[in-house]
Amino acid sequence: MITVFGSTNLDQVGTVTRLPEPGETVAGGTFSMAPGGKGANQALAARRAGAEVRHVSAVGDDAFADMALALLKSGGVDLSAMRKAEAATGIAMIFVDAEGENVIAILPGANGTVSPEDADNSLAALKAGDIVLLQQEVPQAATRRALEIARERGARSVLNTAPFLPDTAEFAPLADIVVANETEFSLLTGRPIAELDAAMADWVKNTGRTIVVTLGADGARAQTPDGAISVAAHPVKPVDTVGAGDTFCGYLAASLEAGLDLEKAMRRAAIAGSLACLNPGAQPAIPLAKDVDALV
Repeated sequence: MITVFGSTNLDQVGTVTRLPEPGETVAGGTFSMAPGGKGANQALAARRAGAEVRHVSAVGDDAFADMALALLKSGGVDLSAMRKAEAATGIAMIFVDAEGENVIAILPGANGTVSPEDADNSLAALKAGDIVLLQQEVPQAATRRALEIARERGARSVLNTAPFLPDTAEFAPLADIVVANETEFSLLTGRPIAELDAAMADWVKNTGRTIVVTLGADGARAQTPDGAISVAAHPVKPVDTVGAGDTFCGYLAASLEAGLDLEKAMRRAAIAGSLACLNPGAQPAIPLAKDVDALV
């Protein structure tokens, strides 16, 4: 079982020819709404990868909540630990340009009410061999408590360092596996991406944990206490990169839970992340296991 502890949003997505500079107005094209939130995205990705998944989160008591949960419900994700909060459902406002790049603003809403008590209540039944997958779109005190419980219970924890926050570097070593993109890893270590391999090795030496760095079209690298791993991405022409990192994380967790070693799990996750760039939106673009495994 994979438990995803994190956010649930409704994504509001507008397409533009190019991303605006501060103070600039740029004419747009289409507008759409789709389920999102890093926690929910990763939960659906893990489910589509073949795992049994439970999502722990909060939504508002409003019309957006049903829309935000629609694909999780239809996909068979366990929502028994989902809480209704006295706040609006979280919103992500996203602009996507003609090259598939994006800028995102998050309005946390109900996600901001997730607490350490939610972690205590929802993770009490964790057991050795379970996986807990976390991000940083709910309050850090709750994320920290979830990491602590996973360690206490002997579960395996995977922390995605997005969005990177001021105290991320402090508590990232509580996780067994840390997943960061290039920018986040530089913030985590205080070293430029040009020093990636050395910085990864030093971080692992200092923490005893495993670090995975996603590199977009260049695939992903990992450093473990036992050595280094590198996997290639599947070449694609991206339509929309929103959710690609979340797809990687969900597939990585599901593949590890299924018994794959880290290299094979990363390879599968990298292909899934690439395929997620072929369609617009976050959750709607997450590929099915059969399409990913056909390319592994």
